This record gives sequence, C-alpha cells and structure tokens, in this order.
Amino acid sequence: MWRAEVDGRRQRFHLTGINNQNFLMHDEETGSWWQQASGEAVFGPRKGRRLDLVPYDEISFAAWKREHPNGRVLRPDDSVPWKRFSQNWEAQTAKAPVVTPARAGDPLQPRDVVVGVRLGGAARAYPLDALQRQSPVQDAVGGVPVLLAVGEDGRSVRAFERAVDGRALSFFARPGVPLRLVDAETGSEWSFAGEATSGPLQGKRLAWVQALKDYWFDWRTYNPTTSVYAPR
Repeated sequence: MWRAEVDGRRQRFHLTGINNQNFLMHDEETGSWWQQASGEAVFGPRKGRRLDLVPYDEISFAAWKREHPNGRVLRPDDSVPWKRFSQNWEAQTAKAPVVTPARAGDPLQPRDVVVGVRLGGAARAYPLDALQRQSPVQDAVGGVPVLLAVGEDGRSVRAFERAVDGRALSFFARPGVPLRLVDAETGSEWSFAGEATSGPLQGKRLAWVQALKDYWFDWRTYNPTTSVYAPR
C-alpha cells in the first residue's frame, strides 16, 4: 500500500497493465507508470521516483474485526466487468508464464509463498509453510532483531522488531484463541497486534515491520540478493 502523493500533491492512479503478474499503474498528472510491488516509477517523467509506504496488514477479516470491532469495510465495485475480471484470478494467473527464470539450486519453487522482510539494507524470504510450523520465528535481518508470528487462523502473518528499550526479547506462543505471545525475559504477555497486555512491560508496543506475502519468483525479482530463512 502506497501513499497517493508525489511532492505533496495528491495523485489519481489507474490500472495501466500487468508486468510479470504485478499491476502497473499510471498517474493522471504525468502519465508515468508505477510498479505495484516496489512503488517505483518505471516509465515516464517520474521514472526512478518512489511512493511512500503506508503501514498495512494482510490478515484475515476475523482477525481484523476482532481488533477493530467498529471498523468500516470498503466493498469492491459490484459491476459485472469487475466480477468477470477478478473471477478465478489466482487460478488463471498460476497458468501464465513469468519472466523470472528458475536458477540451478534455487531453494524454492517459483510459486512457493513467502513472507518477505527488508531491513538495514538486507532482505530475507520466509517460506510460509516454515512460519506455520515454527511460529513465532525469531531472527535478525540487516542486524535488526525481528519477530514473525502467524495468527491462529494459520494465514495471517505479522512482523515486528523484537527489541524493547534496547533489549532483544525472545518469544513463545501461549496456546489458545486469540493468539497470545509471552516474552521469556519478563513473562509479559503480548497480543497479535504487538502490544504488551499484561506483565512488567504492559503498554509497550513492538515496532511494526513490513512483511510482504508474495510468490518466491516475484520477491526474488525485486530483491535479487535476498536470503531464504531455514528453520532451525
């Protein structure tokens, strides 16, 4: 998700095409083309510019609704053309070729789902099936200690910096619904939103980290030097 502003001016964007199964958008003001995955202008007067990232989640509606019981829902256009375009989108795109070639010794298949994290100039891909088996995962990316947790639905994933007041914490999951995390250092209990709800650290919040759920081929296209997390 990107902020729809360039140089302090609000922009209007429209779908202009598909590039390696990623949306291309154009802005009305200059006609520049912007890549969905990176937020970068790849063609036109604004080539090389980047949109500002807006913190976002890709979680189940149930998880979101629990945290925002009074939240509003934006319904997609109910027009017939949109329904026809979006029907069976995943199944149809899975049949289309991609321009990112497989490499000898590649640790993942092109359409394996990963959760990608970029920090401190480094990038790492976390296979979704590994996260589901091991959650919560504690790691470091670009020298930053991170925590990745999968919600009780098995699909919602969030990432945080796991340092509080300069000290890296270690977490484990407490069985039950909703998901609860406990840090080993203080015994404080944390919600899936990264907030300490009880214990010595009550009221503290873990810093949010962008976690992009993506196909391996696409993540590697935009992060060619990425490493891949190997479960311990």
